[in-house]
Amino acid sequence: MSGIYIHIPFCKQACHYCDFHFSTSTKKKSQLVEMLCKELVLRKHELEETIQTIYFGGGTPSLLNAQELDLIFKTIFENFEVSKNAEITLEANPDDLTEEVIKILNSSPVNRLSIGVQSFFEEDLKLMNRAHNSEEALKSLQLAKQYFDNISIDLIYGIPGQSNEQWIENLETALKLKIPHISSYALTVEPKTALEKFIEKGKIKPVADETYRDQFDILFETLTKNGFEHYEFSNYGKPGFHSQNNMAYWLGKSYLGIGPSAHSYDGISRKWNISNNSLYINSIEAGKLPQQTEELSTTDSYNEYVMTRLRTKFGISVEDLQEKFGEKYSSHFLKDSGKFIEDGLMETIENTFHITSKGKFLSDGIAADLFYID
Repeated sequence: MSGIYIHIPFCKQACHYCDFHFSTSTKKKSQLVEMLCKELVLRKHELEETIQTIYFGGGTPSLLNAQELDLIFKTIFENFEVSKNAEITLEANPDDLTEEVIKILNSSPVNRLSIGVQSFFEEDLKLMNRAHNSEEALKSLQLAKQYFDNISIDLIYGIPGQSNEQWIENLETALKLKIPHISSYALTVEPKTALEKFIEKGKIKPVADETYRDQFDILFETLTKNGFEHYEFSNYGKPGFHSQNNMAYWLGKSYLGIGPSAHSYDGISRKWNISNNSLYINSIEAGKLPQQTEELSTTDSYNEYVMTRLRTKFGISVEDLQEKFGEKYSSHFLKDSGKFIEDGLMETIENTFHITSKGKFLSDGIAADLFYID
């Protein structure tokens, strides 16, 4: 199973919390799309397997017009073997999803929408500097449901000033709309973002750790009680609606990252493209790949395996650990995981280690403690 990730590095405006690579100027959008297609051709031999997932991320992929989208799909289908049942996801912002745009997407190979709602409250959207308002959030979902069955939305918790009652109302709104997949993230304060500056200057109060924990618990309890499976730390899906693209990442499958700042993985090494639109365009135009490569050591691969697997419902099989990494690493894991078993933060089911409900909020910290340090 392999996937293609395409980074569309353009946004209408900068969200205050975002540290992804993007530009608010779309002057070079058409030219950059041409270079995305050229990069796909230059790298077509890197993935020999059938493509099972295609994911348009960003940035804001819903800024692509019909012609740009058609060109990218034409290039992919001419140069790669794509499964007839491939999951093809496009991230979209609510303000872009007019009925005309949704019809265009519906007539394209896209079969899954990931809509960046973040909150249904106007004050939250303004604080985060989102381009849409609460009315557009609701309307976009009502429209999208007329044309797509497979829809995911993003919701953010831990927003400054957001009460637990408002967070519950956000979740209840999503449930009433019968959205089958929800990705939910804590609002983290990333370096060099507007949010960090506002907090430093005292314009926005930082969120207490207890609030993050409370709202995570509300999220878990509300969605699991309503038929969602918590299959990865930030992801909840109804049966049949789990993200195949994200599952591939967490299970260590190969993927090709196309576009500025995009990352690729082949099981042995990681590659990442330059995070600069102009330099990316100039390099690809000259037939050169503007990327760096990191060869992964056994320790790197083990640590990444522990981090990704403990975030998922799959957990870590002792047999799989032994087979992949050998006695040194499996012994280290078994010895160091004991304290988390004793504290009720981890458990073993059929010789597989899982994070318990009590430990879910701490899963990244638990994984980091189980890393092997050379």
